[in-house]
Amino acid sequence: MAESTKVLIPETFQGGSSFDIAGQIGLIWELIKAPLIVPLLRVGVYVSLAMALMLFVERVYMGVVIVLVKMFWKKPDKRYNYEPIQEDLELGSSNFPVVLVQIPMFNEREVYKISIGAACGLSWPSDRLVIQVLDDSTDPTIKKMVEAECQRWASKGINIVYQIRESRGGYKAGALKEGLKRSYVKHCEYVTIMDADFRPEPDYLRRAIPFLVHNPEIALVQARWRFVNSDECLLTRMQEMSLDYHFTVEQEVGSATHAFFGFNGTAGVWRIAAINEAGGWKDRTTVEDMDLAVRAGLRGWKFLYLGDLQVKSELPSTFNAFRFQQHRWSCGPANLFRKMVWEIAMNKKVTLWKKFYVIYSFFFVRKIIAHMVTFFFYCVVLPLTILVPEVHVPIWGAVYIPSIITILNSVGTPRSVHLLFYWILFENVMSLHRTKATLIGLFEAGRANEWVVTEKLGDTVKKAADAAKNKPAPKFFKKPKFKFGNRLHMLELGFGLFLFFCGCYDYVHGKNNYFVYLFLQTITFLICGFGYVGTIIPSS
Repeated sequence: MAESTKVLIPETFQGGSSFDIAGQIGLIWELIKAPLIVPLLRVGVYVSLAMALMLFVERVYMGVVIVLVKMFWKKPDKRYNYEPIQEDLELGSSNFPVVLVQIPMFNEREVYKISIGAACGLSWPSDRLVIQVLDDSTDPTIKKMVEAECQRWASKGINIVYQIRESRGGYKAGALKEGLKRSYVKHCEYVTIMDADFRPEPDYLRRAIPFLVHNPEIALVQARWRFVNSDECLLTRMQEMSLDYHFTVEQEVGSATHAFFGFNGTAGVWRIAAINEAGGWKDRTTVEDMDLAVRAGLRGWKFLYLGDLQVKSELPSTFNAFRFQQHRWSCGPANLFRKMVWEIAMNKKVTLWKKFYVIYSFFFVRKIIAHMVTFFFYCVVLPLTILVPEVHVPIWGAVYIPSIITILNSVGTPRSVHLLFYWILFENVMSLHRTKATLIGLFEAGRANEWVVTEKLGDTVKKAADAAKNKPAPKFFKKPKFKFGNRLHMLELGFGLFLFFCGCYDYVHGKNNYFVYLFLQTITFLICGFGYVGTIIPSS
């Protein structure tokens, strides 16, 4: 037994003065690399290439369809019955349907006046409009401010109601559901939801409602978001690029080909009868808007996206706010997919093709694969192949496919095409959080139902800048206070160091020159890890 043991354990493991930790680690690596690491990494490459191909086919399909839609599809007012609603000399405004405007809020100190003012400025007969401010604020001062603003508009003859609840149960879905239960809402036919930072133009309802009035099969008319602060910083420009593709391509294609897409949670008009038929608002996930849209779609209701109907809104300009938002937007769809995939598959009211579209294209590729392939392939598998040269990644998977996907993604925001390279690097960083959130949603782990309201700054930054310009220069410069520890993000820093190590190894030993990409990606991870992204608000 002793001799066999001696054969199994290499001499360098037997101690002595020549004990070398680095040598031990290197020897262990060589022992496990061939039988374990190489096969696992090879499987990782094959899985990553398969996911990349799925995403590539999806993007090409979307690109072809959007070109056909723009060139040959009829405009919405030609595809559907459309006739503007006019006041009748005899009936007055009674031929206008009664519309409910819901404005859910939570401690919206900076923007509450914007949304309330925009809703009160809608060009719709005042006796046919009900504005409902659903305030879940926990700050008593803000609650008083919002209530006072509602009273100010009510004194001008606007039919506006300030509504509060005893608890925040169900978060936004709970507030919207509670709002629809009020007795004064029973005579409303349609409801439009506007988040606190959204500001529709006065003709918003006059352009959207006729589609619902003259087409009883339509449940939802969704407007496009436009961003008032897209030029505030590089972070908001990156978000604009991603969201413009979503609206310009994904929503447009879904509307034109399947009359189905995910409700964006705001800037849309719903037929209340469709909401009720679909089972109303549910708070089982953090994407109550998508949940309602899928359930309504499975009951045969159609959705219409109007790209030329635009509503101004605000993008989160602080990195922490953006991270929380992306967690909710990535975790929620994955969690909803887990809960609804069987219900979708077994549905009898929609065609097999539409079910395939919802399960595979809408959910699986866009909400799950898109996040995972970006992170696992380009931030984990590809760097690891540098350390294991026995595993090869074909150039079409490492370079050509991601390049084409990136170019196709850029069509939504032509003005930012010069930022495309940095957008890729930033999206790779965010794919870390999106993948983590997606896995949390799929496995319904601890933070699956975490809801953190996206912080809005409104005109805070602009006002601060104007105040600084007008304020006389102090005799002694007072450095703004930053809580540096609050800005550190250890996940980003950890991956930055990992990629830096892989880049150094490739520079010394590699043959594919991946170190150029790895060093640039390292810098991006470290910038995000140290919190130097977006608007930085000094501590008070």
